[in-house]
Amino acid sequence: MTAVAPFWLGTSWKMTKTLGEAGAYADDLRSAVEAGSVPPEVRLFVLPAATALASVRDRLAGTGVALGSQNAHPGPDGAVTGEVSMSMVRDAGASMVEIGHADRRTLFGETDDMIADKVAAAVSAGLRPLVCVGETSAERAGGATQDVLARQVRHALSRLGTSRPIELLVAYEPHWAIGDGGRAATPGEVAEGLAVVRRVLAEDLADTPAAVLYGGSVHAGNAADLVTGLDVDGLFVGRAAWTAPGLLDLARRCADALRRRTLRQPRNPDLVSAIVRKDPR
Repeated sequence: MTAVAPFWLGTSWKMTKTLGEAGAYADDLRSAVEAGSVPPEVRLFVLPAATALASVRDRLAGTGVALGSQNAHPGPDGAVTGEVSMSMVRDAGASMVEIGHADRRTLFGETDDMIADKVAAAVSAGLRPLVCVGETSAERAGGATQDVLARQVRHALSRLGTSRPIELLVAYEPHWAIGDGGRAATPGEVAEGLAVVRRVLAEDLADTPAAVLYGGSVHAGNAADLVTGLDVDGLFVGRAAWTAPGLLDLARRCADALRRRTLRQPRNPDLVSAIVRKDPR
């Protein structure tokens, strides 16, 4: 029997949580796993601040919850003040690394070339890349969404050479749908972005397992509809999962929705109404 791929569900804590707060969150997740409260269909992941990686790693050891870094430098160890390398975050317990989030692209000026370097470095270090792609509001208004997404995905993979990740995660997160000023995305807009990502992955990484996630104002009120209504392999959540009970509640909602989703049945975004409501990341 062919194993069913897990449904990815996770959160980046961004610049939140002291060591004590991070530890308490991780302890709550461990308790839920040990109590059998995490649905087996769902693969949880958390991305703490770099300062908390080792502590969270120790608390989550053996739980199956994946641990990731929010960022890492593509270069080897060396004189790069304020940065951490891929090998450093792996040594601290990360098995995955987030690359190309809208914050990094807009606030820190990360280019497609920098993101491609990071993806290649992550794979070389044995980390699973979680590549974030998304268009700005101006790009969408100008009708450039499909071109932008295709360029971002294709460029992110352009320096892998013969190396391939064990599994690649790509999260479609339109810039205009996240953050305090985010605009609600329609089902059609989300479906369009996901379809472009899948098309490019099929063309460029046909032999490599890849999961396509959606992020952008995901919360308890819309998670189930996102799962049942869209061709999505996971959800990347913001504030709604910044507490362990929030993440666990989303896991249960996603699992219930997955059980209602017939195996191999195409998901139809037209069946979903108002699935993305404003809930700032």
